[in-house]
Amino acid sequence: MKYLLLDVSGTILHKPIFFEKIATILYDFGYEVGIEKLKYNHKLLSETIKFPDRTDSTFYHYFNTEYLFSLGIVPNENILETIFKACSYLPWEKYDDTKVLNNLDIPIGILSNFNSSLEDKLNNYFGPIFKDIFVSETIGISKPSLDFYQYAIDKIGVLPSEIIYVGDSFKLDFEPATNLGITTFVIDRDGFYPKSDKIIKSLNDLEGKLYS
Repeated sequence: MKYLLLDVSGTILHKPIFFEKIATILYDFGYEVGIEKLKYNHKLLSETIKFPDRTDSTFYHYFNTEYLFSLGIVPNENILETIFKACSYLPWEKYDDTKVLNNLDIPIGILSNFNSSLEDKLNNYFGPIFKDIFVSETIGISKPSLDFYQYAIDKIGVLPSEIIYVGDSFKLDFEPATNLGITTFVIDRDGFYPKSDKIIKSLNDLEGKLYS
């Protein structure tokens, strides 16, 4: 393989205290929901509702309404406002297993549905380790459009079969990238999906994939 391409949210960056905050808020409103249930329902909903490049209160009102319904909770303005204020703009952190990226002897790029602030965020967390950063808001195309992936392939300048791509979504990442001939893996740290040779549990698993 000649190039590693990565998604961002849920793949290399996350908000580690998000679900603990949600659980605390729900408990304060009289609902006791386990962290695993909160994660699982959020993941399912994120597969069906497309996040805009720039989120705002209107989007989160809609998303959190659907999220609460999925948990068996009838939403009201009080609980929605409390969740929004406490959870919507928590800081990002990098996953522990991203340390492996510094050891890989291969060009690494980013392909993400995100806004134009992403490059600064990535430099903050990782330094200048990424050769290319393809951002939906900047380019004007977003996942799961094949055009977004093709744009990246053209700019990278290698064959799709020479690229490994890792994301956390079968809908947004796996299907479109695979359709263009990219070797694609879904990272599933929480074990949500059935076991498959297309799933990795950690970015540490990449070393065996890149050099095999």
